Amino acid sequence: MIRGLYTAASGLLAQLVQNDLAANNLANVNTAGYKKDLPTFRTFPEVLIERLNDPDAGTSFNSAAQPPIIGQLGTGVALERVYTVHQPGSLRENDNPLDLAIDGDGYFVIQTPQGERYTRNGAFHLDSSHQLVTLDGYPVLGEMGPVVMQGENFAINEDGQVVVDGTIVDNLRLVMPADPTLMEKQGDNLFAVRQNQNLQGATARIRPGFLEMSNVNPVEEMVNLITVMRAYEANQKVIQAHDNLLDKAVNEVGRV
Repeated sequence: MIRGLYTAASGLLAQLVQNDLAANNLANVNTAGYKKDLPTFRTFPEVLIERLNDPDAGTSFNSAAQPPIIGQLGTGVALERVYTVHQPGSLRENDNPLDLAIDGDGYFVIQTPQGERYTRNGAFHLDSSHQLVTLDGYPVLGEMGPVVMQGENFAINEDGQVVVDGTIVDNLRLVMPADPTLMEKQGDNLFAVRQNQNLQGATARIRPGFLEMSNVNPVEEMVNLITVMRAYEANQKVIQAHDNLLDKAVNEVGRV
């Protein structure tokens, strides 16, 4: 009976994790370049249940050594990991030539105080030093360092070339990790890679005047939230049922 409480409680914790992730995905449905998170769970080992002290056990030769088997009992689940879905989102066109979208595989390289980070969010602008920066003010890196667009006319073409007054001054750095699933979210829509992760140059096209939107499907996430709430309520009822049984066992059966 106590084991059932622990099993239901582990289900409650699992649904809380799913609820938080679905809510966060929904909150970022309009965040450019956002990649949704999904959880994976692992089950605890199942326990074989046998009926002990059964009056019919041992009445026949075949059943003398083995009590009747009731079945298997699940003992709960635990969060294994949270993984990010790197499927690209849809492209939205706007009138800002410094908004860039990657058409294909790859990530922009961003310089932060913690080192190089990577993003699919191409909502860039120029700061007071004419550096191309993110919305948080982090410099966007090209092959020659931070991209500087000092001039009257500037643009970034589909090949990632930075053109200032008709002259190519730099090329945007696009990289692609060997295994994107091992990238870790760092906040501000940035990713980090592990030290042993290999980075390769990406050859994707750049779409100036476009932004890649998040890959979150709001309808799917709303359905996930409803499913989570129903599962959470079911585990609550299981706990309430076990609590009632314990109450009867302690206060009524014990009295008899």
